[in-house]
Amino acid sequence: MAAMAASSVVASIASASSLLHPHQSFTSRVDAPSTGLSSMRCFRTDQLHHLTASIGTQLHRPCSSGRQVQCTYSDYSNSPDYRSSPIDVVAEVKSQKILVLGGNGFVGTAICKLAVAQGISVVSLSRSGRPSILESWVDQVTWISGDVFLTEWDSLLDGVQAVISTLGLIGPNDQMERINADANIIAVNAAKNAGVPKFIYISVHDYNLPEFALNNGYFAGKRKAEAEILSAFPSTGTILRPGFIYGKRRFNGVDIPLDIVGEPLEKVLAATASLTRPLQNLPASDLLFAPPTSVDEVALAAVRALNDDEYFGIFTIEQIKDMAKV
Repeated sequence: MAAMAASSVVASIASASSLLHPHQSFTSRVDAPSTGLSSMRCFRTDQLHHLTASIGTQLHRPCSSGRQVQCTYSDYSNSPDYRSSPIDVVAEVKSQKILVLGGNGFVGTAICKLAVAQGISVVSLSRSGRPSILESWVDQVTWISGDVFLTEWDSLLDGVQAVISTLGLIGPNDQMERINADANIIAVNAAKNAGVPKFIYISVHDYNLPEFALNNGYFAGKRKAEAEILSAFPSTGTILRPGFIYGKRRFNGVDIPLDIVGEPLEKVLAATASLTRPLQNLPASDLLFAPPTSVDEVALAAVRALNDDEYFGIFTIEQIKDMAKV
């Protein structure tokens, strides 16, 4: 009887096993290209994450504009002499590519550095090309020395998803008009004609100045560029209007610590805001009461606008600071 009972148990186990595993073994290798994964296939990043979570994967993601992701997984078998037979799947995952105008300047370098840290492929166009900064991220930017007015835009904008312009100048009135207005307008039209989806512009706060005070090459030039952006990119153009920007500003190879002025001033203005608020509607009052903005906040806001389609239009100092916190 005991032998018969043991035999019955063994038979039951075998039957259950056959139900759970109707085939003796299976493999994840697929030979028919029409029904399975081929050796070369493009994936979205979230698809790769799902693949790795379900079967176990080793990823190698070198940093480049067209990043190559390699994953390895093994056949499965429930046979006693199970042996691994790896299959390599190589997928091309293209990173976002942007063009930064004036990328080696004070604000431009902060934007380039942050974008590189987020895995974005960055090309910079400026008159002097590569900056004299001895940091590793600099090697990951494509630095182009050139003039906006003489640039071959078709090749420069090839594959670019967004242009971020930091172009601006304080100087003689005609030069300010040429750079603040004309140079940016040329870039806007080139980006539009090339089908670039987004344009982001670092402009300037108007400091509550009367209209006649804004009628000069600096402010008027900036406003002309803004108008062109809003016309060419009505739902994907972003204009940031910071006030005084502070941080470590490099000039002739020397870092000028603007933060030792801007940071304390920002804290003082924040602490006295309730007292100064009644005065902020007076003409030109923002020359005293507009809070400074750190260069990192401006960079964060620019990259936020780059990555989030909800951010378009004109953004004030307070809105820039809010964007940087998100």
